[in-house]
Amino acid sequence: MTTSHHATDTAHLSKEDIRNAVAGLLGVGATSIADADNLIRHGMDSIRMMKLMGGWRRAGADVTFQQLAENPTVQGWHELLTMRPAPQIAETEVVRHRVVDAGAPFELTPVQRAYWIGRSDELALGRVGCHAYLEFDGSGIDPGRLEAAVREIVNRHEMLRARFLEGGRQQILEHSTWAGLTVHDFAAPDVAAEQGLQAVRAALSHRRLDVAAGEVFDVQLSLLADDRARIHVNIDLLVADVASIEVLLTDLATAYREPGSLPRADGYGFAQYLEDYRAWSGSPSTAGSPAAVARDYWQSRIPALPTTGPRLPLATPPEEITRPRFSRRSFVLGTKEWERITARGREHGLTPAMVLATAYAEVLGAWSADRNFLLNVPLFDRQPLDPAVTGMVADFTNLVLLHVDLRQPVSFAQRVRELQHQVQQNASHAQYSTLNVLRDLRRANGGKRVAAPVVFACNLGSDFVGPEFRAELGELTWMLSQTPQVWLDHQVYRSNDSVLLAWDAVDQLFPPGLVEDMLQSYQELLDWLAAADNDWTQPAKVPVKDAR
Repeated sequence: MTTSHHATDTAHLSKEDIRNAVAGLLGVGATSIADADNLIRHGMDSIRMMKLMGGWRRAGADVTFQQLAENPTVQGWHELLTMRPAPQIAETEVVRHRVVDAGAPFELTPVQRAYWIGRSDELALGRVGCHAYLEFDGSGIDPGRLEAAVREIVNRHEMLRARFLEGGRQQILEHSTWAGLTVHDFAAPDVAAEQGLQAVRAALSHRRLDVAAGEVFDVQLSLLADDRARIHVNIDLLVADVASIEVLLTDLATAYREPGSLPRADGYGFAQYLEDYRAWSGSPSTAGSPAAVARDYWQSRIPALPTTGPRLPLATPPEEITRPRFSRRSFVLGTKEWERITARGREHGLTPAMVLATAYAEVLGAWSADRNFLLNVPLFDRQPLDPAVTGMVADFTNLVLLHVDLRQPVSFAQRVRELQHQVQQNASHAQYSTLNVLRDLRRANGGKRVAAPVVFACNLGSDFVGPEFRAELGELTWMLSQTPQVWLDHQVYRSNDSVLLAWDAVDQLFPPGLVEDMLQSYQELLDWLAAADNDWTQPAKVPVKDAR
């Protein structure tokens, strides 16, 4: 079966078409962008580039993220988009092998499977779901309207009604298992509100939702004195990635403000998306398919890859921790500091996300017993296989491995440039899953255990909590995430004009004070990068306190 959405053939795109698309995405005037300008210096980043790539692929362009990233100019993109032949499927976005039964069980993605298996009691650093817990503080929240709004978004987004079956499959339920809004009343003058809020946080923040019974999402409400309120949100990341949580929060605010105003889902679900993705990427055993090309790329890289993440000092071996507890440490980069780092990066053609990733890697390397290691980088791989995909709530996460080799000193700008190029290449070959790469790496090393338990996750494309939600339901005031088998997870979110930098770590793993010292070192390195008089053409200066 084929579907057509009457896309425009990119062979007829003009430079002005490309310039206007770029300017609209960046929020700048088109006349400010010259044909040969490096678009990264105008604010282009990986997320925006992938959005453009998705639109052009839907229009018939046979281009990859890596190809766009190699020459990010209007001129370069015009040549790439107009000279490469489009796929020989006229006016077609997707070739579907079959239409799936929306109510039937369907397979997990590789990342979902890793999350699902990892939560097992039998595995080291298991007994925990891949889970996010968020708190929002607002005022004047009406419990009845909030409960109705939650039910509206659960009805709209099918993955909020998913259950996960024995054997590793998922199924969409016709009706949600959500029991309704739990309300904690701490508003009375004689109630110890702070103790009550802490008890709610302790109960919810490390919750392992019963995904087998369809418990994947929950909202609770605490009522406080002076008409204040706190909203508690739990979501299992089996059903939502970071971009999906943004969609969910925006829709929740809309449903609260204007009940019944959300458009109905158009019937295109995650099961159909996965079937279409498989048809698009093909099989690793089919010569020339995207999946086969990606497999060959990773096979060529395996001989040079290390087998572990950074070898940080440990207080307890992972296999001895039976019930991991995550804690969050964070700080905010203010508007001025962030603008300076962003501007300095653009001078060198570097994206803000990769500047942060490289600074993180430099700090990890300062404490690691081996300065040659793997980082795990989530890729929010939402392919535009149907117009409905943009507004879907689901876990589109893919993972790519980043090989960090700090054994030879180079300038900070050069280090970022090297890692940025590697991420661009790796992201263009994500059709062969990281779980497969790790399996192949283990085989290539004689069955030796391999792992990449340290994560860098960055989402700078939009505000994590949009203005609609903040206006209706409150500000994000506390958050914690946890992932089975992960030691340390660095998450980056944009918030208004500032950037939140958060580290979620398994406390039992590390010696007391180690994570705090590393985070302080990271903050000081970012201050150094933001200073006007520091030279990025010199090696990074990582302040180290008793490292290694």
